[in-house]
Amino acid sequence: MIKKKLRIKIILVILILTIVPINFTTDIKAKQAEKKTEPTEIGAKGAVLIDYETGRVLWEKNSETPLAMASTTKIMTAITAIERGNLSDTVIASQKAASAPPTKMKLTKSEKISLKNLLYALMMQSSNDAAVAIAEHIGGSVENFCSEMTKKAKEIGAKDTVFKTPNGLDSGDHHSTAYDMALITRYALKNETFREIITTKNITFKSDKKTYSIINKNRLLSEFSGANGVKTGFTGKAGHCFVGSAKQGDLQLISVVLASGWGNKGKEQKWTDTKKILKYGFENYEYQTPLKKNESAGKIKVLKSDESEIELLLKDGLKVCVKKDGSEKINIIKNIPNEITAPITEGDTLGFVEVYINNTPIAKIDLIAKTSIKRKTFVDYFKDIIKFWSTKKFLPI
Repeated sequence: MIKKKLRIKIILVILILTIVPINFTTDIKAKQAEKKTEPTEIGAKGAVLIDYETGRVLWEKNSETPLAMASTTKIMTAITAIERGNLSDTVIASQKAASAPPTKMKLTKSEKISLKNLLYALMMQSSNDAAVAIAEHIGGSVENFCSEMTKKAKEIGAKDTVFKTPNGLDSGDHHSTAYDMALITRYALKNETFREIITTKNITFKSDKKTYSIINKNRLLSEFSGANGVKTGFTGKAGHCFVGSAKQGDLQLISVVLASGWGNKGKEQKWTDTKKILKYGFENYEYQTPLKKNESAGKIKVLKSDESEIELLLKDGLKVCVKKDGSEKINIIKNIPNEITAPITEGDTLGFVEVYINNTPIAKIDLIAKTSIKRKTFVDYFKDIIKFWSTKKFLPI
């Protein structure tokens, strides 16, 4: 009987030692697989995730498909006004501004208010009347201001964006793409004033007629770790849209979702889409610094100089955003001549390096001369000859 109980205990121990590790290992693998999975069930018709630092696309869904973008338009409105206007300017609201449809501040005709306060209302509350007042103040007319917005978008790198309204209301060929909106947002986020406005959660200010209390409608600021922007949007044509930004550690990401749906379902879907996309980015990507500014990049031979070679330095450093699992290979190709003729001035560009992630080019960095090197003159060569023969000892004949 004792032997039988002993056999049963041994069998149970064996089962525990074999089953538990298998389940534990399986659980780890399942979590790893889940971590690496790209975002699924994204409702948006067009979406993209880019790295703020480099602009690299990390994930996309129809990111270059032209779509209406609703009030995410106001990102371009804001940065254009910040760059072209004086924030302390007093803006006088026109009848056209006062007549803009909701959402609005309820400006009245001839009301006087500062440009900066209008920008708070524009970005925090998505006020359509503020957008019109800003456009008329900066551009002289809504039409001129929209033309300037379109022109600026192209300068930033947008490929398929046309602005017909400063507030994002549907009109004519007013459209953009998820990718273009990400580029525009990346540009805008480099501006300190823009960042200050979009991260303000509530503010109170006055015009010459009334006091306004504005609350930021961006739920991401309180619902996602590290969120620091950017802008909601909705129209009947565009559906629910959102451009988001968040920073965790040293990694900052920008997400865009256009046409995440309509009605209450779409209203919630834009937040779900955004969080899924950003979560994927932070779980799977990290920065690496394969090149550092002023780092040595080798030497090349120098002709017609007392110096036989010159050292090359990287003009700039490079930070890249790559997958944490090591599946993306960084390739660096150096392009330099075998030799160069003096004179050379410190800082002269003597070559460059090209950086690839897998087979995709992502950067080109100049290689510069570390020092200046003089070219030998006729006198220098003559002195060399004298020096050479002066060191020779001749035997008698």
